Amino acid sequence: MNYFSSDFKLGILGGGQLGKMMLFDTRKFDIQTYVLDPSDEAPCKIACNKFFQGDLMDFETVYNFGKQVDVLTFEIELVNIDALEKLENEGTKVFPSPKTLRLIQNKSIQKDFYTQNNIPTAAYQRFENLEALKNQIQNLKLPFVWKCTEFGYDGTGVKIIKTISDIDNLPNVECISEEMIPFKNELAVIVCRNSSGEIKTYPVVEMEFHPEANQVEYVICPARIENNVAEKARKIALNVSEKFNHVGLLAVEMFQTENDEIIVNEVAPRPHNSGHYSIEASYTSQFENHLRAILNLPLGNTDSKVAGIMVNLVGEEGFTGNVIYKNIETIIGWNGVTPHIYGKKQTRPFRKMGHVTIVNQDIKTARKIAQDVKNTIRVIS
Repeated sequence: MNYFSSDFKLGILGGGQLGKMMLFDTRKFDIQTYVLDPSDEAPCKIACNKFFQGDLMDFETVYNFGKQVDVLTFEIELVNIDALEKLENEGTKVFPSPKTLRLIQNKSIQKDFYTQNNIPTAAYQRFENLEALKNQIQNLKLPFVWKCTEFGYDGTGVKIIKTISDIDNLPNVECISEEMIPFKNELAVIVCRNSSGEIKTYPVVEMEFHPEANQVEYVICPARIENNVAEKARKIALNVSEKFNHVGLLAVEMFQTENDEIIVNEVAPRPHNSGHYSIEASYTSQFENHLRAILNLPLGNTDSKVAGIMVNLVGEEGFTGNVIYKNIETIIGWNGVTPHIYGKKQTRPFRKMGHVTIVNQDIKTARKIAQDVKNTIRVIS
């Protein structure tokens, strides 16, 4: 099929920053793109060929949108899977497939899948709702991790339960309790696979989290870990990818335990925060490789050219309203520093507003500059 400068249409469900960064590559290749998003101010709106406003969970909206395109992908998991299945049955190519998405969208189903496939993961229990959890609380070992099974993202829908009273303000939804794993590092591996079965992994990255917001503050590539641990992580990520049989990108988030075991936390079947560094630091960015994979083109080189660190730009506490990126001119003046602004006009505390990539031949230097970036730029209103 001729994808380039032709009548071919690629549809993207979700018009947020992940879609916007993907559109950089569709424009580079002159691939026509249609985007569906609930917000009239979606970051993708300025960069696609056609923008549609609508509910991603509504069957008719997703189905009617999908009928207009040749290949359909998504940048967010919260989409109507029934509509995707109908489209796939009628001949629209959907990547990753609705079957893969069904296994991933609900965290309890995802956890069951790991257990059934002998993929190492933290011990867990499923609960129909908060009431069911409260009835069993005396049998659970504190502290534990509470996760709602659906609609959680970027630190919402996850809470560490240290005392019984911590569960009082949680929503009454289906959830899981997970054993707290003492770990040295949180790691991630992005696996890229096309429908011909060609498969590549990006280097293992290390993630540093904000203690209160449970959001990634820094992504460091390559991870500062032993080679044998990195190899083990890549191997497990490849196994997870094979079991899910996905096409496109699969970000596999993992823990490195105190005794260097690797256990899988969760996965995302799309471009991911842990791969943003790749725009500047890799030979082929995660966004370009997602496109190559879903269009069944040869995959690009996933190696890094230089060490890369990503700093998330999130709204500062105490500020809500029209966004101002204070001191952005200062950091733009620094060598190897590239800000990405997502195009969200309104800031609020901890909202993801952009990221900054720092590239350097030396990872220690890059990490120091990343700290300086974090201390200099402020996302306020």
